[in-house]
Parts: sequence; C-alpha cells; structure tokens
Amino acid sequence: MRTRHLLDFESERVIHLGRAIQIVWNSGPWWTVARSSITITKSCIPITRLYIMKLLLDNITTGFDAGNPEDAFRRIAPLVIAMGLVNLAAAFLTSVGRLVNQYQQQVVSDRLYEIIHDKAITVDLEHYENPSYYDILERARNEANNVPMRLLNRLEQIGSNLVQLATMGGTLLSFNWLIGGVLIIPVIPRILVRLAFVREIHAWLQRRTATQREASYYNSLIVSDNYAKEIRLFQLGELFSRRFRKLRWRLREERLQIALRRASADFFTTLISVVATWGIYAYIAYQTVQGNITVGDLVLYNQAFRKAYDALWQVLQGVAGLYEDNRYLAYLFEFLNIKPRIVDPASPQPIPSPMKEGISFNNVDFNYPNSQREAIKNASFHIKPGEVIALVGENGSGKTTLIKLLCRLYDPTEGQILMDGIDLRELKVRDLRQQISVIFQDYAKYHLTARENIWLGNLECPSDDERIIKAAKRSGADEVIETLPLGYDNLLGKRFATGEELSIGQWQKLSIARAFLRDSQVIVLDEPTSALDPKAEYEVFKKFRELLEGQSAVLITHRLSTVKMADRIYVLDKGCIVESGSHDELIDKQGLYATLFETQARNYR
Repeated sequence: MRTRHLLDFESERVIHLGRAIQIVWNSGPWWTVARSSITITKSCIPITRLYIMKLLLDNITTGFDAGNPEDAFRRIAPLVIAMGLVNLAAAFLTSVGRLVNQYQQQVVSDRLYEIIHDKAITVDLEHYENPSYYDILERARNEANNVPMRLLNRLEQIGSNLVQLATMGGTLLSFNWLIGGVLIIPVIPRILVRLAFVREIHAWLQRRTATQREASYYNSLIVSDNYAKEIRLFQLGELFSRRFRKLRWRLREERLQIALRRASADFFTTLISVVATWGIYAYIAYQTVQGNITVGDLVLYNQAFRKAYDALWQVLQGVAGLYEDNRYLAYLFEFLNIKPRIVDPASPQPIPSPMKEGISFNNVDFNYPNSQREAIKNASFHIKPGEVIALVGENGSGKTTLIKLLCRLYDPTEGQILMDGIDLRELKVRDLRQQISVIFQDYAKYHLTARENIWLGNLECPSDDERIIKAAKRSGADEVIETLPLGYDNLLGKRFATGEELSIGQWQKLSIARAFLRDSQVIVLDEPTSALDPKAEYEVFKKFRELLEGQSAVLITHRLSTVKMADRIYVLDKGCIVESGSHDELIDKQGLYATLFETQARNYR
C-alpha cells in the first residue's frame, strides 16, 4: 500500500513536469527547437577543444624531441587555426543562445500571466472567503514566473551535461574503465543530501505560507496609497513596520537554521569528492611518469576526468533540481486545478428577453463558506418587469448577499431563484450576467480614460459609440467629464502621469454610467451614492428612476427618505425579510421600517 501511494505521488509529479513543458512548448515551439539545437552543438565543443589540445601538445613534444621545431610548427599550425575556429563558434553560439534564452523567457512569462489571469477571473467568489485560497494564490504567484523557465533551464542543463558526460566518459573509459566507478561514488552522497533538504524546504514553505502572507500584508499596508492617510494620521507606520520585521526575522531565522544544517552536510560530502578526485589525478600523473601515456594524454585525461565529474554532478544536480521544481510546480498547478462550481449547465435554457414574469426568490437560504451563520434565511420576494424595488435594513442584514445570489456570484444553499420560472442555474452564466447591471458600494475605479471607464460596462459596444455619451448624461457623469482637459479621452486617477483624480462622488457617477451602458433588464444600485449628501443622492435616484426605460431596478441604501420612490420596499433583519410594502404601507405598520425611518428623520432635523 505504501509503495502504491509513493508511485501515485511520483506519477503526479511527472504530470506536473509534462504540463510545464507543454506550457513552454506552446509558448514558442520554434524558440524551444532553436534553444535545444544550440545546447547540443555547444555541448560537443569541450571535447573538441580537449582533443585539439592533446594533438597540439603531442606534436610540440615530438617536434622538439626530434630537434625539428620548424616541422613541428607546420604540423601544429592547422591545429591552432582549428582551435581558433572552435572558440569563434563557441562565442557565436553563446551570443545567439543568450538572445534565444532571453526572448523565450519573455514569451513564456507572458504566456504564464495569460494562464493565471484566465484562471483568476473564473475562480468562484466563494474562494475569497477561504484563507487557504490565499495561501494557494500566494504560492502560485511566487512560483509562476520562475519555475517553468527554471525547469527549461534544468532540462537544458541535463541535456548539455549528458552530451559532455558521454563524450568525456567515453574518452576516460578508453583509458581505464574503473575511473567510471570513481566518478559515481562521491556524487551519490551529495545528491542524497540535496534531496533531503529539498523535502525539508518544501515542508517549511507549506507550514509558513500563512506567515509569509501576513508579512506581505503588513508590507502592502505600509507602501499602499489606500492606507497612506490613516498611517500618517494615526502614526501606524512604526507599528506595522515592527510587526513586519518580527515576522521576517522569524522566517529568516528558521530558514537560516535549515541552511546551516545543509552547509554542514555539504562540507562532509565535498570532502569525499576531493579525496576521490585527488586519487584519480595522482593515478593519471603516475601513468605519465611511467611512460604509459603522453603529456598530451595527461592533459586530455585530467581535463576529461574533471569535466566528466562536473558533468555527472550537474546531471544529477539537474535531476534533483527537477524533483525540487516539481514540488514548486505543484503550487502553480494547485491553483490552476481549482474547479469552479458556478458553471454553465449541460443544456442551458435561453435567456427570457424581455422578461414576462420577472425574477422570484423562493425560500432561499444561504451560508457563506466557512461560516455557520445563515446570511439569508427563507427569503421569498418577486421583482416584476419594469418594477423598482428597494432592499433596506441595517448593516449585515443580507442586502448585498441577495444581489450576489441574483448575479450568481454564489448559489443558494437551499431554495431557488427564478427568471420567468427558469432556475438561474439552468441559464448560461455569461448570458445571465449580461442581463444585470450592478453598481456595488465598493465600485471599481479604473485608472483608464473617462470613455473607457464607461465602456467597460458593455464591451460589445464600440468604444466610440454615442451610447457612451448617453450613459454619461443619464448618470450625470457628463458634467464631470466636461471639466476634464481632454474630456472623454482624459486619463483618470493618479497612477499615470497625465491622470486627473476625481472625488468619490464623481467616481460614483462614472460607475452608474457604466451600469446604464449595459443593455440589461435589471439594474442594481447597491449604495453607490453613499458618499453623496442626502439631497444629491435623492436627485441621483430620482433621475435614475426617470431614465430606467422599462428596466427593473433594485435600490439598496441606508437613507430611507430616498427609497420612498420605490414601488415596493423589502425590509431585512438578520438575513430574513421581515416586512414588505410601499413606503406609506410600512409606515402604517409601525414596524422595523417605521422605527428606522423615524430615527433617521430625527437625525436630519
């Protein structure tokens, strides 16, 4: 049983290697072929140099011994020219190889970004509620750009050194086959030490990912502009810096202890190599003194042994490195193997367009992942086509969660959400979301042009379409854009040199314009105007209602004076819908809504 588990584990590692090689190959097959060809050709150069050097020495020695240096020079001249040509070829291949390697590295890096981005935008939102997902993501991001190219370098290293080992080893075996055994013996303990510490480092990284992520978090707090004001006002910089240093010190000390143990083990295994190498050199020198081999042979075999030993060590190092890289590749593919749960059905139903019955929540329950608290409890309500409803309640009552369920960012734990009687899970996710425009309270601020900020709401609309200007006018964003030096083509935000920063209220108008541009049947405003004063918010909602053009709408706001314009109001409390009706009906009931409304009214007097 133990053996089978080990085999399964190792086969999984081979699959990782295969996938990584496939990524490299698909990124640029011709670059891979070019790199391999250069590597093989370069690997044949060392033995060629050595053999030419042997011939040079033998001819020089023979010529001088015969007392005829001129004849010796004539014989060695072609060899000198040959050596020069070999060196020239080596220099040329090195330069071309460097160019190929650098370009391929960029190509592979860009391909990996593409792969990770494709996965990141399809990962279910529920993963962001799970701390272990952040550990997986952190490990994947750390290794994504390094390991596949490192893997390619390892394979190149192994291939190159195998060619050298074959050429140098063949030369040595022609001299004395016992040298092959001496080559292998000192290398084995060095490789075993490396493999042992690879496993130890891997286990340490698994244990300390959360600690590394915590240190990265404090670093981001210190350097990010999002926290710059509070860090200075509350003098938090030293606190966060101290916590960062403490975490980094702990990580550094643990890593140092591992490094010290490895250095000690490496020292003793290196001693074995030194003794074995010294013995071989002494044997070759002895054979030369005895006249069994020439001076040229002495140089040839000494250099061949050194290079063969180095090549064997590099091959085994490369194999151990592959084992190490496999462990890091596991981090990358652990992320890439995450399977989405919000997926299209096998046989999707067509989207009802236009809706005839509307959207119904039927006895919907929902729990966030890793939470025992019910965020939504037995929620049932209906949104008619063209109807404007409002969801009100205190923070944490479940308003935004209902919207996430409506958009299928999550699926209900129990119950159904229907569009014209069709369960949302029977519709294509992309088609469903195309029918819903949402402006969340934590809306995005894209540091792009004003035009692009609106255009992102509907990528199927040409970026120079008149509908962009119409959407800006509907939201009031056109008044903001007209004040910009370059109008719709002005960059926004301060991330880039020519960008113009906007106020929170101005950013909100752009986010609302983004929603208006989308050709959707339902528009949701999830407190996007919270930064506006009550009067400005009322005007936005009033204008919003007038310009709906038959679309259904969901309004979420804490300011209850604004929701009076809604056709129906649903009141949530701790995940339950406790009241519903028009503003006047809810005031007459003297329930939670009336209490909240009266409390706010007193505060504004």
